[in-house]
Amino acid sequence: MSNVSGIIKSIQDIMRKDVGVDGDAQRISQLVWMLFLKIVDDREEELELLDDTYSSPLPKHLRWRYWAADPEGMTGEELSDFVNLQLFPTLKTKLNTQGEDGKRALVIKNVFEDAYNYMKSGTLMRQVINKICEVDFNASEDRHLFGDIYEQILKDLQSAGNAGEFYTPRAVTQFMVDRVKPQLDELVLDPACGTGGFLTNVIDYKRNNFVKSPADEKKLQKTIFGVEKKTLPHMLCTTNMILHGIDTPINIQHDNTLSRPLRDYKPKDRVHVIVTNPPFGGMEEDGIEHNFPSAYRTRETADLFLTLIMHLLKTDGRAALVLPDGFLFGEGIKTRIKEKLFEECNLHTIVRLPNGVFNPYTGIKTNLLFFSKGKPTETIWYYEHPYPDGVKSYNKTKPMRFEEFKPEISWWGDESDNFAARVENEQAWKVRREDIVARNYNLDIKNPHEAEQESHDPDELLQKYTHQQEKIAGLHQQLKAILTESLTKNGDN
Repeated sequence: MSNVSGIIKSIQDIMRKDVGVDGDAQRISQLVWMLFLKIVDDREEELELLDDTYSSPLPKHLRWRYWAADPEGMTGEELSDFVNLQLFPTLKTKLNTQGEDGKRALVIKNVFEDAYNYMKSGTLMRQVINKICEVDFNASEDRHLFGDIYEQILKDLQSAGNAGEFYTPRAVTQFMVDRVKPQLDELVLDPACGTGGFLTNVIDYKRNNFVKSPADEKKLQKTIFGVEKKTLPHMLCTTNMILHGIDTPINIQHDNTLSRPLRDYKPKDRVHVIVTNPPFGGMEEDGIEHNFPSAYRTRETADLFLTLIMHLLKTDGRAALVLPDGFLFGEGIKTRIKEKLFEECNLHTIVRLPNGVFNPYTGIKTNLLFFSKGKPTETIWYYEHPYPDGVKSYNKTKPMRFEEFKPEISWWGDESDNFAARVENEQAWKVRREDIVARNYNLDIKNPHEAEQESHDPDELLQKYTHQQEKIAGLHQQLKAILTESLTKNGDN
């Protein structure tokens, strides 16, 4: 499987011939549930070699190897009837999900509860299945290529209009996880996990730094938690977890974290680490805001998530999240949320990202906020992340790279000594709590080491606008005087 985009394109070209599949979103959804079943079967094949007692949660005739793997197997109307009348009804409602052995079945049930078979032609479905069978997800090179499949799917989702809702560049997720440093036994949550980018980085971080034995791996498996409300990204996230060795990702829930009243989250629900990119710029459905205290009620999704994150962290817990510039300078309820953040948490670092980091999904300028719960904020350190030399913007062919964060990592220091090693430089500066309060919690503070920098501070923008208007009026008066003088001279002549 050397040409991922070519294979995905050929699969989608086949699907375009099917009258039942309408648009990119349905084609992608169709592809993902098929990939999921193939990946589950490949993983089960590996588990059977490692454990003689392993038993699949699927009835024998519904396992991929028995109905899909043979290229000369079922096709046409026989295949369509099998998928529609046997496969889907069983996976949705008839698997035994009870007991310890039922957890794997529950994972499959959760994936398929809102999935659909859109393809009408069993002949075309057979062609798609045969293409998918070319991939062996037990082969390390093919397993790694799932990342490329995932990227290709995201590109296709972009044209479907919703990729930006759950896409975060790999360099950003890796840096954020690297900075919060999740320990082996710490519970880690992404409450808006999308396709699982943050969680896969947490798994990699823990394995690389702590897992030395099967017992360590067992601990790791119990510490990964995610929630995603949309069907397609939830399906992709569950698939991602299986490919990353979380064999029973029962803790990846298909739900909306915000739909539960804040008061219903108890101490047992709290976690040590939260890393996330909550959806921003969107609005929640009517009524969701009533799950929150009246002072923080809004339908702005990102604002609600920040309030929830503060609540879900254990004392001394750590969080890193992506937020747009609009939150930094926003007023009203945003001000009250920031005041709560300052009182309950130590917002110690804001990394200001340059334009284009999330291209091509969105051009919104973003920031990385890092805070810990239990002590109020006294000082905020800002770090303005620059473009690499020779780069003026990021794009699909030249995305941000993790290596670009090395200066921040070298500068970072340790919260245990209140970041005593940090020093101000051309990219880094600090601001005291009282200065932030005096600005009515406007966190959009420009780099003092730069002569000119874009600002969204309303007072500064108004002042700049007034100055520009005065300058224009002055030029207007000068021009008027020149014209008057010229006309007067001409009249005298």
